[in-house]
Amino acid sequence: MDAQEIAEAVRHGMWAQDRASQSLGMAVLAIAPGSATLAMTVREDMLNGFEICHGGLITTLADSTFAFACNSYNELTVASGFSIDIVAPARLGDRLTAVAREVSLAGRTGVYDITVKNQADQLVAVFRGKSYRIKGKPVVLLPLAPNLDSSEGEA
Repeated sequence: MDAQEIAEAVRHGMWAQDRASQSLGMAVLAIAPGSATLAMTVREDMLNGFEICHGGLITTLADSTFAFACNSYNELTVASGFSIDIVAPARLGDRLTAVAREVSLAGRTGVYDITVKNQADQLVAVFRGKSYRIKGKPVVLLPLAPNLDSSEGEA
């Protein structure tokens, strides 16, 4: 398997177990080694008392995107920390897209930047995640024959 096929296998395996992302209506739009793109539409039940998307849910979208990106090499990787700056509100019906890119990967640690934008390509949030790899633990057992008929939340 090449690196892209491994990333796709990880995508399928992780998505099958990711009940949090599924419950929020997220969709995995793309994955590649060290990167991922997820999207989520802001629903009524995601609004806070100010009628804007709760910041924790924007953070969850960014964190899920971070998880797919840093696990794309099929080495179990967890967050060791992150920070987020929410720079604009997200509103009911907004389609948020989070794009993760690997900034650094050295040994067991990595740094990833995630941008969250709305459907008008306006920046909503900037997230930086720090990752830590668990030695010797794959995310999925390879070769995994992904179910290509699965939509994986893609909308």
